[in-house]
Amino acid sequence: MSFYKKNEHAWDQLAVQRSQFTRLATDEECAAPLKTLDSRGWLPESVVGKKVLCLASGGGWQSILYACAGAEVTVVDLSSHMLQLDRQEADRRDLNVTIVQTSMDDLSMLEDDQFDIVHQPVSTCYVSDLLKVYEQIARVSRTGAIYISQHKQPTSLQISHRDAQDRYVLGLEYYQRGALPPVEDKSYREKGATEFLHRWEDLVGGLCRTGFVLEDLREPCRADYSAPAGHFRHRGRYVAPYVRLKARRLPREVETHTTRKQLWTPE
Repeated sequence: MSFYKKNEHAWDQLAVQRSQFTRLATDEECAAPLKTLDSRGWLPESVVGKKVLCLASGGGWQSILYACAGAEVTVVDLSSHMLQLDRQEADRRDLNVTIVQTSMDDLSMLEDDQFDIVHQPVSTCYVSDLLKVYEQIARVSRTGAIYISQHKQPTSLQISHRDAQDRYVLGLEYYQRGALPPVEDKSYREKGATEFLHRWEDLVGGLCRTGFVLEDLREPCRADYSAPAGHFRHRGRYVAPYVRLKARRLPREVETHTTRKQLWTPE
């Protein structure tokens, strides 16, 4: 079975089980959708009439908030069960949301230069080739479009277990190839999913090489000094699990002259 099918099944199951990733947008959040979506001030003051792609973000939360804010929303996800939550919630709230079931690295059904904003929660760890994802996003994004994304940090995915002194061990190689093997520490791994480690040169360098300029980078804090050893927030004291990126789509002519040059020769 391909990793696509495995991940589709894993997320279908998470949707059925109503995991923490399937929390629907509340009435309170929908009353102030941009405040809910954007605590960092990365979005414009208004998204009314903006075309927004919620990428790999099914689950009835992000797409609903953008639609409540007046955006023209398309939500893409691999899992039909996750997308069903978007469909049900959009119907319940009388919102117009376009729903597309596909993998994040195949947006061939979407037109070029279509979106003003692409917003992607943690999900790139579920595909093997991050560059293909970035290339697809670059193609469907208009010049000046904002791309907001969150990713699992590579060091976090290297952690395999805790030792006898409750120290977190980097048991997987940084230059890991192929799918990540099962590990004892499952704090930031989803049950049944196949995941891949993407290094910083992929996460940030690949973004720049596909026609984006990085405008901001944040590391969400997941540390809690009252959490017991083994709890995911205890682990968050030692390794930041996520990184958030804000990037902007360069004009095509700028991309041609700057981002596609070979600036170094591999050893």
